Amino acid sequence: MSNAAAVKPRYIAGSISPIGPDRHPMSQPQPLLPPDIKRISISIEISDYTRAGVDEAIGERYWQCVDELIKQGAQSITLAGFPIASQMGRPRVLELLKETAARTGVIADAHSEATIAAMRHMGMQRIAIASRWSPELNEKLVEYLKAAGFEVLTVTGVGQWAKQAFSMSIEEGVKLAFQLAREAMKKAPDADGLLLPGGAWRSLAAVPILEDDFGIPVITNPVAQAWRLIAAGIAPPVQGWGRLLATP
Repeated sequence: MSNAAAVKPRYIAGSISPIGPDRHPMSQPQPLLPPDIKRISISIEISDYTRAGVDEAIGERYWQCVDELIKQGAQSITLAGFPIASQMGRPRVLELLKETAARTGVIADAHSEATIAAMRHMGMQRIAIASRWSPELNEKLVEYLKAAGFEVLTVTGVGQWAKQAFSMSIEEGVKLAFQLAREAMKKAPDADGLLLPGGAWRSLAAVPILEDDFGIPVITNPVAQAWRLIAAGIAPPVQGWGRLLATP
C-alpha cells in the first residue's frame, strides 16, 4: 500500500472526466494536492467533443456519474473538460451545476467555471488562448469566455477533436503547449493573460516557464481545478508551478 493510500482523507474531491483510463491510459499527473485530499473520478465516456457527442454523454450518463461519486463520499463534484462545457454553452452549464448542487447538497463546479474564476482572480481580462482544438470547438470556447466578460484577442488551433487529444503522448503534449503558447503570444503581445485549455496534453510543466517568458499569468483548467481547493482554504498553496497555485 502506498503512503497516499494509507492516509485517511479529510476531503474527497470528485470529478466527472470525459473518458476513463481504458481509453486514455496516461501516467498520473504531478500531484498538486496533499495526500489527505482524495481525488476520485468517474468517466462520462464521451464519444467525441461534437455537439451530438456532448449531448448524448450529458443526457444519458451525467447523473449516473453524479450518483456514483456521491456514493463514494465526494464532497465536491467537478465536470471536467473545457470542450464539453464549450459545446453546452455557459447558461446551460451554470444551470446544470445549480441543479447538481441542489440535488446532492455538495459543491458543484466545472473546469470552465473554475478557469473563469481563476482568470478573474489573476486580473486577466484581455486574453490569448493557446488552443489545439478544431475551429468549431474554438468558436464555442470563445463564445463561452465572452459570455463571462472576457475579451479574446487570439486563439490558435491545430484541428484536434477528442480522438487526437487523447492519443497524444506526454512529450507531444508538452511540445505542442509551448509551440501554441508562443504562437498565441506572438499574435497578441498585449494580452494580460494566457489560457491553455484542456487537460489531456499535460501542460503543467509549461506554465512557470511561459510565465517567466511573457510576464503574465498562465492558466490551465486542471490547475484552476486544484486552485479552487486552495482558494477555499481546503488545500495549501503550491510553489513552483505558476502564480495561480502559489496564491494563498
